[in-house]
Amino acid sequence: MSTTIGRIFDLTVQKHHDKEALYDVRKGTRFTYGEWSLEVNRLANALSGSGVKKGDLVSTFLFNTEELATAFFACAKLGAVFNPINFRLMSEEVAYILADASPKVVLFEQALEQVVSGIHTRFPDIAFWYIDGDAPEYAASYHEKVQSAAADEIKADISEQDLYAIMYTSGTTGRPKGVMHKHRNMVEQSLIVMASTNLNASDIGLVTAPMFHCAELHCAFLPRVHAGGKNVLLHHFEPKKVLELIHTEKITKLFAAPTMWNMILQEDLKQYNLESLNLGLYGAAPMAPALVRACHSQLGIKLVQAYGMTEMGPAITFLSEEDQLTKAGSAGQAGLNHEIRIIRPNEDGPSDPNDILPPGESGEIIVKGPCMMSGYYNLNEASEKALYKGWYHSGDIGYLDHEGYLWVKDRVDDMIISGGENIYPREVEDLLHEHEGILDAAVVGQPDDSWGETVIAFVVKKNAAVTEEELDEWCRNSDSLANYKRPRKYIFVEALPRNASGKIQKFMLRKQMEEMFAKGQSK
Repeated sequence: MSTTIGRIFDLTVQKHHDKEALYDVRKGTRFTYGEWSLEVNRLANALSGSGVKKGDLVSTFLFNTEELATAFFACAKLGAVFNPINFRLMSEEVAYILADASPKVVLFEQALEQVVSGIHTRFPDIAFWYIDGDAPEYAASYHEKVQSAAADEIKADISEQDLYAIMYTSGTTGRPKGVMHKHRNMVEQSLIVMASTNLNASDIGLVTAPMFHCAELHCAFLPRVHAGGKNVLLHHFEPKKVLELIHTEKITKLFAAPTMWNMILQEDLKQYNLESLNLGLYGAAPMAPALVRACHSQLGIKLVQAYGMTEMGPAITFLSEEDQLTKAGSAGQAGLNHEIRIIRPNEDGPSDPNDILPPGESGEIIVKGPCMMSGYYNLNEASEKALYKGWYHSGDIGYLDHEGYLWVKDRVDDMIISGGENIYPREVEDLLHEHEGILDAAVVGQPDDSWGETVIAFVVKKNAAVTEEELDEWCRNSDSLANYKRPRKYIFVEALPRNASGKIQKFMLRKQMEEMFAKGQSK
């Protein structure tokens, strides 16, 4: 029998039928696994009754809701291809994905209705289902569809090698690409995360990072269902609400991007009983060593880092609790059944997987493992380049130390070359994060006639009194940063632009910098 995502769900339901499985905080609804299974079956039958067949796409344009969680497994059992869309996207960006993916049905909610209302007429062949209250005239009521459908098991012949989802990348450098994953890929990912985080049926996880992103969906939500644990769904991230739910629901595990952990730490933690929380999982972006230490000291939790990318499911390495201090700044070691190589970058095309660099030398990170995508949807040339010779070419720069720990320096595109010297922004950013007056920081290169590029730092202040002169002195006095690497200019901003996974969108900072520079030149 094939091991599919739908089969995982059914086995958990059989084993934990009367155990609470899901709590949607916004609606106040709670489901046992048995109750949730009926909802999943009803939605699968409702989709089937509306003409959705195996291989057809179903898109969700939703925050973290019970409907998204239910659609995830309903699609898996029906054999439909699940396509969660980033709720932060604007109308033209959503339209691009709908045109590329061609779903049969789109589920959406009130908070996003304005986006959908502006584009739905372009897609007469798509059925739009509304999950909140009275549906707009162009949409059907999700709950009327589901309530009128049978709760019988759906009959579908699904293989573990069938396509399970198309997940669009975050688009840090340009148009998002549809990453194709098969059922077996994500079953493997779930098993790897379960083993790496000691998940079991007693765990209660808080879903606060966006479920449309694979970090939350595949590294937190799905493994908890796989293990028979409980998921508490928070519609969207709110630091105070996160702390309240840890306190009231006795949350044991929480995934959050580093910027989210940072925001949690800014709250008055003494108001809450956080003793139940035993593990914090972080990823999607590097965590500065100073933030790691703060999580340990202020929250008293164990930490596990996962590093990866949508194309790999996402997790390819893990940094365990035991290594958080001794290997602070590292992404950890390769996950189960994964192989990582550091190879010499090739500017003229895909790098050769056999041009392997020795430990300690930086190059492009490539990886091979059981969770690797089958390719990009409708993009054969990009797929061939990314999966050259059977390895996924990440575009990230890093090195392996002599103990096999991966150290991620930056994106190939983000490296700054000043006076012929390579500068990796992360090492500058880590030093800036150590300053008590800085809440967030990002570094980019500014074109310079004399040096090629100079280092520019965008800074979010924690302390309003922080000045450019103070930060310059901080970097000058550091024994961990060479003088040529220090920022030559500091730009203070209210917030840094980040995508859904928490990664800084440096192309937007470069654009902002170019506009500022152009205005300065015109004066």
